[in-house]
Amino acid sequence: MVLLGALFVQYSAALVAPIFVVVGAAATSAWRFSVGALVLLALARPKVWRWTRRQWLGAFALGISTAFMNLCFFQAIDRINLGTAVAIEYLGPFLVAAFGKRSLRHIAFVFVAALGVLALARPGGDVSVTGLVFAGFAGIGWAGYAFASHYVGDETPGFDGLAMAMTIAAVITLPFLPSSIVPMFDHGLVPRMVIASVAAVVLGFGAEMQALRRLPPSIVGVLLALDPAVAFAVGFVVLGQPILGWDIVGTGLVIISGIAVTRDA
Repeated sequence: MVLLGALFVQYSAALVAPIFVVVGAAATSAWRFSVGALVLLALARPKVWRWTRRQWLGAFALGISTAFMNLCFFQAIDRINLGTAVAIEYLGPFLVAAFGKRSLRHIAFVFVAALGVLALARPGGDVSVTGLVFAGFAGIGWAGYAFASHYVGDETPGFDGLAMAMTIAAVITLPFLPSSIVPMFDHGLVPRMVIASVAAVVLGFGAEMQALRRLPPSIVGVLLALDPAVAFAVGFVVLGQPILGWDIVGTGLVIISGIAVTRDA
């Protein structure tokens, strides 16, 4: 489920990347949350009037962290390759795990991961610094998303918590939506957006939440380390983005560090 979730989320990102040219990254994020939330609400029909304070706090935490993560991530992939963005983004949950113990071994792996980021950033190359910064902020959001998703999965049944969290994310990103409605319909992009929204918000996030219900976060963290590799493969197949030698080296270092640190956890 973790691997399926990664595949759906990265495929969705590749599917919506061409829409950025028409309405921008922020509006595309708003569309994805709005459509995804409507589908989840129709499927789950959560009985929120029975919810406890803890359930509402979890839904708000997941909605806010997911909205922040996705807004920053879309800004990143509007400027840099999908695989590079995900590799940088993964450093968020990786650093949380690494500094959780603060051992010399973990600090060493942080250094290895930093070398991987250096290879991906290729100082002096053509990689956008702004894109790297947005990917880093998306990593902060991903760390919050991982914690909140695990919490919501424990506190709410089925897809109820996810449905409300994505509704909250849709409300947060709603201001970006109105100006994009006419261009989306004029360019016939709504069907593509619906497919991308269901792939990411319903299938992708839903699969990850189900995995977090069945596996300890440390094991999920090991599997999430494979996300950058999935993203590079999807970017290459769907978007035709090239994979350079430095991409392989950098991603390899980040993945090895992530697996080592989360296994220790």
